[in-house]
Amino acid sequence: MIDLRSDTVTKPSPEMYEAMANAKVGDDVYRDDPTIIELEELVADTLGFEAGLFVTSGTQSNFTSVLTHCGRGEEYIIGEGYHIYKSEAVGTAALGGVIPQTVPVLEDGSIDIEVAIGKVKSDDMHFPRTKLLCLENTYNGKPLSPKYMQCATAAARKVNLRSHLDGARLMNAAIANKCTPRELASSFDTVSLCLSKGLGAPVGSVLVGNQDFINEARRVRKMLGGGMRQAGILAACGIVALKNQVDRLIQDHALAARLASELAQIPDIETEPQGANTNMVFIKVEHRHRAPLQSFLKEEGILIGGRPPTFRLVLHRDITENDVNKTVSSIAKFFRELSC
Repeated sequence: MIDLRSDTVTKPSPEMYEAMANAKVGDDVYRDDPTIIELEELVADTLGFEAGLFVTSGTQSNFTSVLTHCGRGEEYIIGEGYHIYKSEAVGTAALGGVIPQTVPVLEDGSIDIEVAIGKVKSDDMHFPRTKLLCLENTYNGKPLSPKYMQCATAAARKVNLRSHLDGARLMNAAIANKCTPRELASSFDTVSLCLSKGLGAPVGSVLVGNQDFINEARRVRKMLGGGMRQAGILAACGIVALKNQVDRLIQDHALAARLASELAQIPDIETEPQGANTNMVFIKVEHRHRAPLQSFLKEEGILIGGRPPTFRLVLHRDITENDVNKTVSSIAKFFRELSC
C-alpha cells in the first residue's frame, strides 16, 4: 500500500529495531533510563538548549510547554490555523484553563508579528494576562526562515512574552532553508521536536528549554499522565532518527516537488502555485470527484487524505520514486476514465 496520508505512517527501520533490542533501560520517572537521557541531551544540544524532556507525542509536548509557561486564566497568542490551537482539541483551554488568542495565518505560514503583539492585553483585572507567543515551523509544509524566527522572538521579548515553537517538522524547515535546526530554534524559550513524523521514529517528541523550565515541565508531564518507565526502547528509535534520518529528508522534498509538478499537468487537478511545500503536496478536485477519487485510489493501493477542499499528499521515508510514478498514473487514469 502506498500511504500518502501523513509522514506519521512510517514503519521503524531495521536500524531502529536493532536499537530497540539493544537499548539500555531504566525507570525514567526516577531518571534511571540512560537511553532517554541520551536522547534528551542530543535534542537539547542539537537545538541549542540546556535540557530536554522526552514525551509521548507532539500534542503532549506542546500542552506541557503551554501549561508550564502559563497559569489558569492566562493566555497565549497563536496563529488561528496552527496545530496547538486547531488540531489538539484545544486541550490548553479545556484542561489547562489557558486561553488561546488567535491571529490570522498568512499565505507563507507566518503570522504578522505587529498584529500578534497588538493582541497583548494591558494590565487590567478585567483581562487575561498575556504570557506566551506560539509559532509553528513548518506550517502545512511551508518553512519559515531563521530571520523571521529571530524577529518574532525578539518582538515577543520586548513586551515580556515568552515564546514556544511547535517544531513538529522543524528538520524539514531546516533542510528547506539550508540552515541548521539551531538557527531556527535557539531564539525561542522552548521548542517541541517531533520524532515520529518525517524522522520516522514510531513514538515521541522532545521538549527543550532551560534547565529550570524542564524541571517544572517534568512535573507537568507527570500530572498529564506522561511519566514513563523503561521507555528507552522508544527513545532508542529517536536517537537513530536524529543521527540517520535528517539528511535524507531532502529526498522527500525532491519527490514531493516532482509529484506536484506532474500532477499539475493533469487538467482536472489544481495544485498550489509554488508546487510542493517541503514534503507536502496539496491538491484540489471538484467536490463531486473527491470521494470517488479517494475510493478509486484505495482500490489501486494508494491512500490519500486531507480535509476539504484539499487533499494533502505527504512524502516520507517509505515512499519511493516508483510510488510517485504509480500515484500520478492512477490519478490520471481516474480522470481519463471519467471522460469516456
